[in-house]
Amino acid sequence: MATITFDTLKFANTLKEAGVPSAQAEAEATVLSEVLEVNLKELVTKEDLRHEVDLLRRDMHDMEQRLIIKLGALMTVSIGIVAALVKLL
Repeated sequence: MATITFDTLKFANTLKEAGVPSAQAEAEATVLSEVLEVNLKELVTKEDLRHEVDLLRRDMHDMEQRLIIKLGALMTVSIGIVAALVKLL
């Protein structure tokens, strides 16, 4: 999980210096801190992405193997049909 420190005191002081009432500045700092904390829990890390990419690669490899087998079977059946037709004609 990503960790970011949010300085609520500095944020509130900046708001106060800009003319925002003290109680409102502190409330905004608290709320913004809580919002950031909740949203940061949803962030995806590089490790999460690596894991998903590995899963996708495995799935693609499995799918490739199945397609090769199906293509081989299709070719075998096609050759058999052509051979049977050649004998009949």
